[in-house]
Amino acid sequence: MLHEISRFARPAADTSEREQSEGGTVLTTLVRGLEVLQEVAADRGNATARSIGDDLGLKPGTIYHILRTLRATGHVVRLKGGRYDVGPNSLSLGRSLQQSTAVPPELEMLLARLHNKTHATAYLSGWHHGKILLKQSIEMEGSVRIDRLAVGYTYNMHARASCRSVLAFLAEADIEKMFRGVALSKLTPHTVNDYDDLLVELANTRNRGYALEMGEFQEGVGCISAPYFDSPMSPQGSFTISIDLSRLRQDQMPLIHAVRETAIMATNYYAKQRGSMLR
Repeated sequence: MLHEISRFARPAADTSEREQSEGGTVLTTLVRGLEVLQEVAADRGNATARSIGDDLGLKPGTIYHILRTLRATGHVVRLKGGRYDVGPNSLSLGRSLQQSTAVPPELEMLLARLHNKTHATAYLSGWHHGKILLKQSIEMEGSVRIDRLAVGYTYNMHARASCRSVLAFLAEADIEKMFRGVALSKLTPHTVNDYDDLLVELANTRNRGYALEMGEFQEGVGCISAPYFDSPMSPQGSFTISIDLSRLRQDQMPLIHAVRETAIMATNYYAKQRGSMLR
């Protein structure tokens, strides 16, 4: 639930204690500590010092020092086998985030409907302080699991269908502010990590009305996402499903229909709130 510092801005392991950012100096030690905490939260009790170090590119001594500090503050707990999970103070922060990003019950019901109709893991995302935040999800038991994707996740918007379906309906000037000159992580061989290629992908998404993700965020996983709007041409968020790529290829059209239908129902909910139900 603690994913508010973008990996795009991650400092290298050998940088100085304080770094210059657009808004002033950044305390690198604090950034590293928060990144370690984010890794622990995302791995749901399976994180080890070694796995965290591998993911972040930090030395074991640095990782252990940070973990000891986070244990002392109650933000992580150590489990058997050298694994770590979030502690009570992290859970308190997570509850605060959930309260500030509350989802209307009507959208929660639509998410459950999408999950039941597609027999897939379903996600509801929306804007939060200029980023597209994963607000809720319903996992499908026995289905493919996306590593490190949890409620509160905001990273790698260029590589995720749940974000691209929303970004596709923004003005190009807004996309330029968000992504031009930013290093886009290449998470898999299929990830679009060039700005101009991203613009092409967003244009294709806008023309289709939905986003497809074919192993770009995680190998072997496919996603379908459609945006919902709180006013004409103003995307509020998206509904998304994730499934094994082989099933996506086999059942693509009915799955696309289910996702788009759910997004339209959410748009109609907001239209009704404005007193102008869409036909």
